[in-house]
Amino acid sequence: MTATRRALERRLGILGSYTDQMGGRRRTSAATRDALLAAMGCDVTSEAALAERLEQEAAPRSVPHWHICTIGVAPTLAIPDGQRWTLTQEDGATQSGVGALPALPLGIHRLECGPERCWLLSAPDRLPAPPRGWGVTLPLYGLRGAGRGGLATYEDLAETAEALAELGASFVGINPVHAGFGADPRAISPYSPSHRRRHATLHLDVPETTVGPPGDLIDYPAALKKRRAAAERAFAEFSFSPDFDEFVGREWQSLVRFTTYEALAEIHGAYWNTWPEALQTPGSDAVARFAAENADRLRFHTWLQFKADAQLAEADARARAAGMTHGLYLDLAVGTHPFGAETWAERESFAFGVSLGAPPDAFSANGQSWNLAPFNPHALIASGFAPLQATLQAQLRHARLLRIDHILGFERAFWVPQNGAPGAYIAMPRDAMLAVVRIEAARVGATIVGEDLGNIPRGLRGGLDGSGILGCRVAMFEAGRQAGAYPTGALTSFGTHDLPTWLGWREGRDIDARLAIGGIDAAKAKAARVDRAADVAKFDAAIGTENPTADDMHRFLASTPASLIALQADDILGVQDQPNLPGTTEEYPNWRRQLPVAGADLAKDARFLRIATLMKAANR
Repeated sequence: MTATRRALERRLGILGSYTDQMGGRRRTSAATRDALLAAMGCDVTSEAALAERLEQEAAPRSVPHWHICTIGVAPTLAIPDGQRWTLTQEDGATQSGVGALPALPLGIHRLECGPERCWLLSAPDRLPAPPRGWGVTLPLYGLRGAGRGGLATYEDLAETAEALAELGASFVGINPVHAGFGADPRAISPYSPSHRRRHATLHLDVPETTVGPPGDLIDYPAALKKRRAAAERAFAEFSFSPDFDEFVGREWQSLVRFTTYEALAEIHGAYWNTWPEALQTPGSDAVARFAAENADRLRFHTWLQFKADAQLAEADARARAAGMTHGLYLDLAVGTHPFGAETWAERESFAFGVSLGAPPDAFSANGQSWNLAPFNPHALIASGFAPLQATLQAQLRHARLLRIDHILGFERAFWVPQNGAPGAYIAMPRDAMLAVVRIEAARVGATIVGEDLGNIPRGLRGGLDGSGILGCRVAMFEAGRQAGAYPTGALTSFGTHDLPTWLGWREGRDIDARLAIGGIDAAKAKAARVDRAADVAKFDAAIGTENPTADDMHRFLASTPASLIALQADDILGVQDQPNLPGTTEEYPNWRRQLPVAGADLAKDARFLRIATLMKAANR
């Protein structure tokens, strides 16, 4: 490897080595380094091209690419003597001067000094702590219950939130409601979205002749076909309104590209890499002709987004009107599908040829590849963090509590090359990204939760705490920790959507499931059961009760100092099987299980009534 390559890798943030979750030190291979350089737009076949890129990256600057400042306080950024600057605030107001900069309002502002640009991130130093409370996380898709059947809607969510508010819950949490792939009914994972700034339309509340067949599992192809037909009928009767016009005006530029994508996908398939080449670039003449010739379909998909946005907003409004402090607790997926609407529309924001993933651990000897496109950190900086800002704004319009999935990626992102080379870490502009989060949370008065589980880099949790962003503490992973030892600045739960339920964990049903589908062999299953029995014993000792019930576990969570605790509906209702088994697709019924009780009926269920009493007794 040449000195030029080594220097460029350091400049672009490619880590030369890392420690995996088992304590082993792993060095980044030459094949991996080349793949990561290529993903960031470098021509790895040409030393001259690499040298030119290095010269660009290493060129001296009079101002940095970004600078964090405090709202209402003059930035401490040093401007070279005599250098004239121009400042464009987020609202478009401009001013010029020489010397010290003025104090700035909340937002992301653009400073230009000669040919150089610096983004000024004017943020609160720290977000305020939320009041002590509790809430329930549950599967939106399964809120109609096994007795009613069918795929739940945003109206079901609103009714569920109102029911839980009666019990004193301060939030109701759901998996991501990002736009999915209407053209592929098999693509139902909420964590592999088509576009994170658009909303899922599969949960639209539209008139339907029947709800769906009763049963424990949802038949997505049938449910989606029926709901789309109902939506087509409802659109045919729709009269355009001022609310619709306002929505279109607010969202116009990105909305046109998204709806064009949706119309193209109806004809050419869900994923743009399989389309005719002329249609794979959104700015092409062929795409413009298609949009003009299919204006009716674009209007239909615009209406779908309008309705999804309005119904999600109504669900949040009804939750808070019923007394919930936070209302909806939404979830922001860590990445987006590499060939969905988001990457098609904003190609320059993403790195291609790599996927987000996780390093090797005790269960994944070769690490994990999630088939998700990562943000290119250098493109993110160049844009003034606009994609991140817009993505946060889209979620926070309808929530005052937001979970950021795998916030470890704010510090360093694990990129897995698609050429088969091992994965490695890329450094991310953590402090700037956290400042953007504080800006958008402060704008609407929201609380942010960062999912800080896994191979946690040194300093990340300190950065989250310094920003007032709550971490996550999963009691399943804290076996043996006494209740008083849990941190205040965290949202604490027993498990997550990717983990076994309370009963399933105690019985080892996740181990049985992996053995049944061939994910582990008998020897590993036996060892896992021994480890599980030890963890269960430690947890029981921490609770202080022999053979504890779900109520005992929830009482334990309520007694911790954690600001917020999230109780899973599955645990309260005694569900044994988890909603998602990571690493599986067709082998396990992921994201398909109905709750045994419909969401609107939870406030009448004796188990939920007991939970409300427990939470009140714990001063939550």
